[in-house]
Amino acid sequence: MTDLTAPELVLTDLVATDRIDATRQLAQTLADAGRVTDLQQFLTDVAAREEQMATGIPGGIGLPHARSTAVTVPSLAVGRVVSGERIDWGAPDGPANLVFLIAAPTEGEADHLQILAALARKLVHVSFRESLLAAPDAAAVSSIVLTEVYGR
Repeated sequence: MTDLTAPELVLTDLVATDRIDATRQLAQTLADAGRVTDLQQFLTDVAAREEQMATGIPGGIGLPHARSTAVTVPSLAVGRVVSGERIDWGAPDGPANLVFLIAAPTEGEADHLQILAALARKLVHVSFRESLLAAPDAAAVSSIVLTEVYGR
């Protein structure tokens, strides 16, 4: 079984002009890792989901997500916005400094919802968000997510 995330799926110094750019960069990490087979199709699916409702949540979080035929395995790409910058994700309390792109295969609705729910339960905790912001590198971010959210 492939882990949901890995160091190569983490951008610790994300610099993006907007949420579309941030999503593209995170999706590219998934494509580079072979977890997304058609980058444009996946981005189209994420954009369609974003059009339904903004996926920013309180606490400085962007949580774009989609099920897509272009996704080979449930995956999570993580972006930590470069210090001092933020990206508007439509959250009521302001822009995001952490972005989590959830990718699930089309037939993986249960996986998609399980990933989203598990991550959302941890993101309400300031200590979890702070540990991700303070992590020294991509390997540490990945390890924190896998340990704290998925108990691995």
